[in-house]
Amino acid sequence: MSQITTHILDTTKGKPAAGVTIALLQQAGDNWQEIARGVTNTDGRIADLLPNSTQLELGIYKMKFFTKEYFEQDGTANFYPLVEIIFDVSTTEHYHVPLLLNPFGYATYRGS
Repeated sequence: MSQITTHILDTTKGKPAAGVTIALLQQAGDNWQEIARGVTNTDGRIADLLPNSTQLELGIYKMKFFTKEYFEQDGTANFYPLVEIIFDVSTTEHYHVPLLLNPFGYATYRGS
């Protein structure tokens, strides 16, 4: 399993959000460098964002969820075209970064 995993639940539909593009970026000084990109599966998950053998450097990372395209698929008006979650990788353990999403709000937490 990838060191970084995620899933998205569309809380309006009460279902996983499939087909959402997500980019993983690493902070590099004042800039961000994209290191991986994937699309959520039918269960709203990306379990293989990074190769299993990849060990991230300790530091600050960002997951960028491209939510506008997801909501536009079924003509749903939305307020947040992107959701960015910035987090600190301070150990070599697994990090699960889930997103609870609806057209006009979102929440996140550190999962397991």
